[in-house]
Amino acid sequence: MIKIDEIDTKILNVIMNDASISVPKLSKKINVNSSVCYSRIKRLSKRNIIKKFTVEVNDEILGYQVTALVGLNTDTKMRDEILDNLTKLTEVREIREVTGRFDVMVKIKAHSLNDLHNIVTGKIGKIDGIIRTETFIELKTMVKEAVLEPQE
Repeated sequence: MIKIDEIDTKILNVIMNDASISVPKLSKKINVNSSVCYSRIKRLSKRNIIKKFTVEVNDEILGYQVTALVGLNTDTKMRDEILDNLTKLTEVREIREVTGRFDVMVKIKAHSLNDLHNIVTGKIGKIDGIIRTETFIELKTMVKEAVLEPQE
């Protein structure tokens, strides 16, 4: 495990929730010199603590009104082909191999319930090696902002 200090923790806490913040605004927010912030961000990136800076798209404005989690039971001998086929579907946003009653959980964005039905039955259900699916439609989502604690 890599240790980080209080300044690194403050930087990460701010940019995890707003990666678009400028270095000058960040430095004012955490009360640290801009050059220190810049060099710390570069170092955190170089050490792979910061993997990437990204954009969060508002899917609802783009017409994706339905979010669903789909649990998959799969033929384990066909695992790699199944995962490869799932990654090719544009509606699939996340794929997680899990323990429990499912082998894989897939997060899907769809335009409507009918669209979701077509994705699950017409695309996912037809992938060789998928034995069974169970779909969970998101009713409401609450996202908790990530907060890191300083390491001792």
